[in-house]
Amino acid sequence: MTIEQAYSHLYFIVLICLAVLIGITLIRSVKGPLVTDRLLAVNIICAMVIAAVLILCELLKEAYLLDVALIYALISFISVLVFASVYIRRHKAKENAASEKTAALDADPAETREKEDGA
Repeated sequence: MTIEQAYSHLYFIVLICLAVLIGITLIRSVKGPLVTDRLLAVNIICAMVIAAVLILCELLKEAYLLDVALIYALISFISVLVFASVYIRRHKAKENAASEKTAALDADPAETREKEDGA
């Protein structure tokens, strides 16, 4: 067995491991109880896909796959930023609504009746 054959076997084993890990992480992204768990799982999946593309680049000796991996990394980064900004906006809106409810419950009932009667 030559060194190149040993490396190709190693690459296949690593690709199989990455495929299994991507499947497990995909289950976690669907199941995850929090949005942050899902966001982190999607980010990890993207990183593992980039690693798999880079391994395929070396295994197949195709240089264009390096460009594909770089473009995929940029798209992954932008998608995580978009998902995070949407999550932050929704979280702030929920937080503001919760604080308004708490403020309304903490207010003196007589004051709230006066405001309702005056309005």
